[in-house]
Amino acid sequence: MKNENKGEKGFDAIALGLFASRLESVCDEMGAVLRNAAFSPNIRDRLDYSCAIFDARGELGAQAAHIPVHLGSMAYAMGDIVDRLSWQAGDQVILNDPYLGGTHLPDITLIAPVFAGETLMGFVVNRAHHADIGADTPGSMPVSSSLEEEGMVIEPVHLVRAGERDHEVWNGILAATRNPRAAEGDLTAQLSANRAGRQRLQALIEEQGTAVFSAGMEALNAYGERLARSVLEKIPDGSYTFTDWLDDDGQGQERIPIQARVTVRQGHIEVDFTGTAEQVSGNVNCPLSVAAAGVYYVFRCLMPPQTPACAGVFRNISLHAPAGCLVNARFPAAVAAGNVETSTRVVDVIMGALAQAIPDRMAAASHGSMNNLAMGSAAPGDSWDYYETMGGGMGASRETAGLSAVQTHMTNTLNTPVEVLEQQYPLRIRRYQVRRGSGGAGKHSGGDGLVRELGFLADAEISLLTERRLLAPWGLAGGRNGLCGRNLLNGEALPPKCHRRVKAGDVLTIETPGGGGWGHTDREKD
Repeated sequence: MKNENKGEKGFDAIALGLFASRLESVCDEMGAVLRNAAFSPNIRDRLDYSCAIFDARGELGAQAAHIPVHLGSMAYAMGDIVDRLSWQAGDQVILNDPYLGGTHLPDITLIAPVFAGETLMGFVVNRAHHADIGADTPGSMPVSSSLEEEGMVIEPVHLVRAGERDHEVWNGILAATRNPRAAEGDLTAQLSANRAGRQRLQALIEEQGTAVFSAGMEALNAYGERLARSVLEKIPDGSYTFTDWLDDDGQGQERIPIQARVTVRQGHIEVDFTGTAEQVSGNVNCPLSVAAAGVYYVFRCLMPPQTPACAGVFRNISLHAPAGCLVNARFPAAVAAGNVETSTRVVDVIMGALAQAIPDRMAAASHGSMNNLAMGSAAPGDSWDYYETMGGGMGASRETAGLSAVQTHMTNTLNTPVEVLEQQYPLRIRRYQVRRGSGGAGKHSGGDGLVRELGFLADAEISLLTERRLLAPWGLAGGRNGLCGRNLLNGEALPPKCHRRVKAGDVLTIETPGGGGWGHTDREKD
């Protein structure tokens, strides 16, 4: 008879908890190294990066609390990357190809194998967003219609082989950027983060022994699967369908539907995106790994805080999306906004479906956009690139009102401090405040968005990739919708997705959407 106190694979609860915490601490230390060594505000100040550990098969073993869209997509795609390449001690593989394990081109991933002697034990991985990956427009988040317009595509390739850097690969990447020195600094920081993670993980394996470490990874996944199953089994069996829409694709197509049918059978979840629009001309397409990240995120939010960040948690969740649809696009469809905007709408769709099954546990729609702004110098020889996302209103729930002026769901970044922004770039922040009254009314009101107003001190180019400018974040259980966002240049309205040249003295104003409200107001009840 199994000893109940021993838990999974001979690990008792305390031993398994310590094992999980030690893995997570390796990821946290990798993140600290990456942040402290990076050159760009995008990584150093906004924290647009993620770190994780995978086992030898490419299954997620641990992650830091970084960016959900980074980590969920890595968890979905890592197994294919592991099988594609040969590995030896001292390697580091680089990639950003969305169709071969990446998300969109600015997100560069570095993967380092971890060996014990001759035995491959796992991988340490980090992914960081680079403000420049060689697109024609500054910030490398263009209003594009093909992948090649978005910058340099890096298929999985060894950047470091057995400890020796491949200078042809290295120099080729740097040559594609406007500011090679900044790119070199950030890539070196990523290499360093993986080296630190590899050292710490090897030390843990040596201390515990390979057999115990492998058993710990299996036990962690078994526990994660069991804990997740206990939560998923509480969702009533049935099939729940919901449709939401993207505003536009930047190329003239509006109201682009994303539809999901969530089928629940005794704790097993099937998510089917049949009914979603075909891939479009603009860049709101995404690979299935990005859609998977959105799905995984919603179900992970239903689980208790102690749920480990491992592959076992998602074993009872399966996805289907027709090839060539918006969330399972075919090469070479443009994807720059798919990672940031479409992934966010996938969250809304899955939450809308689950609201039919477990209405008391679902919140109204949040602001629904990362409110992406990319910009940089228009003049040759005066090169600067910058990219940022902006918060908005959080959707309200049965328990509480939504928070105001925060990042929600698929992103987990900070804003760049005003002082850093103004010191580094020819910009002045003229206004930065909560957009009062933009949250939807209800028994619990949705959070308010924000207003960020930038004055340009030099000529520049800007690219905006935003959502919820035409279609408002929805309320729930009788709550009202949040207000749509607005983009303004010198007071004149801009489309949700656009590229413009601006002159010194111009003013760009971004008003982000509010979150949806939850429940009828007392006045409506009367």
